[in-house]
Amino acid sequence: MLKRFLYALFYPRPLIGLLYLPRFFRDLFIYRKVSTSETIAWRDLYPSLLDRVVKTPFDPHYFYQGAWLAREVAASGARDHVDIGSSIMTIGALSGFVRTTFVDYRPLQVVLPGLNCQSGDINHLSFEDNSITSLSCMHVIEHIGLGRYGDPLDPDGSIRAARELQRVLKPEGLLFLSVPVGRERVCFNSHRIFAPDKIRVLFPRLKLISFSYVSDDGQFFTDSPTSDAAESEYACGMYVFKKEGASV
Repeated sequence: MLKRFLYALFYPRPLIGLLYLPRFFRDLFIYRKVSTSETIAWRDLYPSLLDRVVKTPFDPHYFYQGAWLAREVAASGARDHVDIGSSIMTIGALSGFVRTTFVDYRPLQVVLPGLNCQSGDINHLSFEDNSITSLSCMHVIEHIGLGRYGDPLDPDGSIRAARELQRVLKPEGLLFLSVPVGRERVCFNSHRIFAPDKIRVLFPRLKLISFSYVSDDGQFFTDSPTSDAAESEYACGMYVFKKEGASV
């Protein structure tokens, strides 16, 4: 019980929960008074102190990019899909309608129909050249080389990651990519933020098919010019790239 109370008081906003403890005990007293068929033991209390809000809270980047990826992959008609390091919630849902191989530096240990999980390094992927038809990497390459997840420090980490994604993509294949975009900078050791057009430079062998983004104020825009997000502070850019030409 003590562990659950400490969790409620310190996560996600430390000590803010103290403000709501009186309400919690008031509600507990009322509930016990009106309940005639239940017994609530002190050891079973599980305070949830910060969930009484008017609107459902969510992270616009991860909500919209997951919805965007699912719709793009479904529209492409892909039968098999490979993802490198994206949100596991998105990948779990994606595997419900397309056979999905999920590769992560910290392997996901789950058993789920339609999902194959592998350990891998985005800078040294085990796939052959020109071998993947449908590929995604969402909110990942901005972290590479900063050491956040135990990976080696490398100022060119994002560049190397982009080269690997480009290498394994099959001609006529699609890459679904998202990264933070806006005022270009490195926020060590968390992530990089790229100028929207910089991403096109990282993939010289791929053609940009479409660009969508989540703005600084959490609004979702589809099929926009990359310039629309250029003045952002911390937006989420979502790119569909296609690899053209014959295998080399």
